[in-house]
Amino acid sequence: MANDTRQRILEACSICIARDGVRGMRVQDVCKQAGVSTGLVYYHFTDRDGLLAATLEYVNADSLAQRGEQTAGGGRSRGLLRDLLLAEIQDDESVRAKSIVWNEIRAIAVFEPPLAGHLATSTAAWQNHVAELVKLHTGAGTGQCRDTALLLTALVEGISGRWLSNQLDTAAARAALERGLEALLPATA
Repeated sequence: MANDTRQRILEACSICIARDGVRGMRVQDVCKQAGVSTGLVYYHFTDRDGLLAATLEYVNADSLAQRGEQTAGGGRSRGLLRDLLLAEIQDDESVRAKSIVWNEIRAIAVFEPPLAGHLATSTAAWQNHVAELVKLHTGAGTGQCRDTALLLTALVEGISGRWLSNQLDTAAARAALERGLEALLPATA
């Protein structure tokens, strides 16, 4: 029961952030969205920073689970990597909402150091996953794979920001990601 309540609160917080941004997210709005009391939110998360950090972890865990499904089985490491990167930008409200949460928390972490640590952990998990796929594709050393993964994940983050702010439509954003992947990891390599 407590896990269901916690899950409901995290989902509600991610909805509020996707709708209003981090700066516009109010704990009272999260409570209303989740159908719980303010006291229950503070019981589970202590404070607003705890709620934001847990929401980032929640969105990251959900994304990692989807990435695991996308990359399960098969030896097509480059194809899996391509699918993984392109999955971050889709005409799907759930994907868009998760991307907003990530971008919002990444932006506010500049001013809120406690969130920066949580963001670094989440980013490292994603980057390590990408590095593993790069290694499978290229057979390169660990350092080179990490460098390539850093560039690829930063490319996704940058293009995602432009996509979310309507500077790029979905097709253009995905095409740019495809070109970036090809430049860093040619399909014929």
